[in-house]
Amino acid sequence: MYPSVSKEYKKSPPPSAPPAPPEPPAPPYSQPPVTGIPVIPPANYHYVDHYQPRPQFPIPTDPSSGSGNWSTGLCDCCSDCSDCSTCCLTCWLPCVTFGQVAEIVDKGSTPCVVSAGLYGLLCYFSGCGCIYSGFYRNRMRRQYMLPESPCPDFLVHCCCECCALCQEHRHLKSQGFDMSLGWRENVERQNGGRTMSSPVIPQGMNR
Repeated sequence: MYPSVSKEYKKSPPPSAPPAPPEPPAPPYSQPPVTGIPVIPPANYHYVDHYQPRPQFPIPTDPSSGSGNWSTGLCDCCSDCSDCSTCCLTCWLPCVTFGQVAEIVDKGSTPCVVSAGLYGLLCYFSGCGCIYSGFYRNRMRRQYMLPESPCPDFLVHCCCECCALCQEHRHLKSQGFDMSLGWRENVERQNGGRTMSSPVIPQGMNR
């Protein structure tokens, strides 16, 4: 009764195009492109080095060689006329001489006042300050590769406390230290009076 559908409508639709292959994944650790305006330092840019040169006092670094020698003997307290004041000070106030020696040996980590106070308290309450000072003699001797003479370090301080302190004081003085200044002042003097400062950045340098 109804006309038959034309054969043209019964034809199958034409095949579609194959799907596009997926995009390859981005390589690992890919960085986004750098954008922005490069900043060029101005001509008057000034930079102060934050890391000042460390003091280069003649402290050996190889204590195994044992090639160092004491600058003076144990009993050479009057070998130099300028050292007489140190001998008198050590005879009456050995804690002051020990504090100066300890501050240099500790490279400023322990102030002279602290070391002198501990030494004075040990001598007053126990009379064993020579043990404390003998420990610093042993440490100083290892730093400068000095021989253990004329006897072990603690025995030297037990028998000849004042002479041992004067000998250590004279040796550090012969290495270029001004014992009345302390470690920090000696470092600044060697650096020409320069102190450590932070870098100076101009105001116009913004990212």
